Amino acid sequence: MKAKKALSDGELIKNCAIKMAEAFNENKVGNKFQTVPLSKQTVTRRLEDISNQISNNVKDIIANCSYFSIALDESTDVSDTNQLLIFVRAIKEDFTIFEELLKVCSLHSTTRVTDGAKSMTGTISGFVGFLRQNQITVPTLHCIIHQEALCAKSIKLSTTMATVTKITNLIRGGNRSLTHRKFLTLLEEMDSAYGDLLLHTEVRWLSRGKCLVRFFELRHEIATFLREEVTNSAELQNDLEDVEFLRNLAFLTDITQHLNVLNLQLQGKKQTICQMVGFVDSFRKKLHLFKSALDKNNLLHFPCCRKLSEEEEGLEFRDYTEIIEDLSSEFDRRFNDFESFRPDISLFSNPIHCDIESQPGHLQLELCELQCDPSLNTSQVTGIDFWKLLSPERYPLLRNWALKLCSVFASTYICETAFSSLKHVKSKNRNRLSDVVLSHILRVATSQLEVDFMSLVSSFMKPQCSH
Repeated sequence: MKAKKALSDGELIKNCAIKMAEAFNENKVGNKFQTVPLSKQTVTRRLEDISNQISNNVKDIIANCSYFSIALDESTDVSDTNQLLIFVRAIKEDFTIFEELLKVCSLHSTTRVTDGAKSMTGTISGFVGFLRQNQITVPTLHCIIHQEALCAKSIKLSTTMATVTKITNLIRGGNRSLTHRKFLTLLEEMDSAYGDLLLHTEVRWLSRGKCLVRFFELRHEIATFLREEVTNSAELQNDLEDVEFLRNLAFLTDITQHLNVLNLQLQGKKQTICQMVGFVDSFRKKLHLFKSALDKNNLLHFPCCRKLSEEEEGLEFRDYTEIIEDLSSEFDRRFNDFESFRPDISLFSNPIHCDIESQPGHLQLELCELQCDPSLNTSQVTGIDFWKLLSPERYPLLRNWALKLCSVFASTYICETAFSSLKHVKSKNRNRLSDVVLSHILRVATSQLEVDFMSLVSSFMKPQCSH
């Protein structure tokens, strides 16, 4: 199930094993393989057994952990059913972190609790609103990666992106196979460094940047192709020869690439909120650097703009500082809900040199001890590894505080990776999976816990043989 293959593949594997045994003249082994039950129904039952064991282990982890948080996200599957995934992040006393699927909710009749901004964080009908209505007070955050992606969409160059998408689809759209082949031939004849254009998909975080980079590098080849092979493309040809369009394209490509670097940093499992906020803070500093550089028409950090300026002498990019300012303001606005964690993040990142008097009163005495502890002062480790060094007997309050902070989900990245598995499992060829079976498959496919197969085998009084 880790490979997310069809349930009916069990019979295929069984037949292959039998044939392999026969090929080595191991008829006795082949006969034993014959008795192994691997029908679709049997595999489904075994899947349920494995899933139930993982589910019980997750419940034990939650019951015995120091703290936990949950991440929720929703997406629509191939049968237009909204699937809400709930993951739990639990941390044990030794700072071991577990991120496991807690539940899959198939929303057939409602989509009130969904992902995004208002529908999830709304105070009336959103998930946060439901918590407050039930007097449940907990810290809540909107996924840091989603917010970064929304900031990226605020860049006021949508017309340029629309033109890039239009030209790309014109060359290699779904019904443009002949045009696409001609374009590939042209690239080969021109000895291009790239072999093709890339399509842009809105739901994929990094596709915009990759599409723009490839388009910018092939802009001359694309202009030649439109002129020679595509009729009724005079307007698009003019765009590719227009300096203003090329300026916008170069700047959009560069700033999107910088955003992609941030996006990649934010991706990954078991990252702490301190790490992720640190990446965002670093990017905000970069925005100030970019603005200062563009004010002087310094294109050091904008390779595409620099390349274009070398082709078009005297080209200016100073007017793009306004877009940088707007992007910076958008980051300030969208990441405002993380500001409440700022004092905790500062203490977590630099406990040795923090100002003790500005810290919470119940931690101050232990911080005095910590800052004067020779072994901790000379330690080279940082982040969560540093807090693992603290003795539970000497620093119980500080350890407990650090455990709570490390338990926070700062993004729904783990949900996004599970949705990739969901689309693979419930595809157009396997769209009739029941909600229960789908839940079992996703739990097994996404779990990092070890399955105790011996205990599963021993739980059956008598092995079932295939007839």
